Amino acid sequence: MPKQTSTIPKAPLARILMDAGAKRVSQEALEIFAQLLEERTTEIATQAARISKHSGRKTVQKGDVMLAARQ
Repeated sequence: MPKQTSTIPKAPLARILMDAGAKRVSQEALEIFAQLLEERTTEIATQAARISKHSGRKTVQKGDVMLAARQ
């Protein structure tokens, strides 16, 4: 399987999984977790940018992100 790259560092993701109760985390689990998080956060970021643009702003604000995450 080719190694996947992610913009999200793996060590913090492993800590999140371990804080959630995992005793150990495989490299494959970290890779898919990173991929899923990156896909979801990209969706939220894209929607938040659309919301700010629709509101006539160039700056994405907290409310834009919160609204985008709820959709």
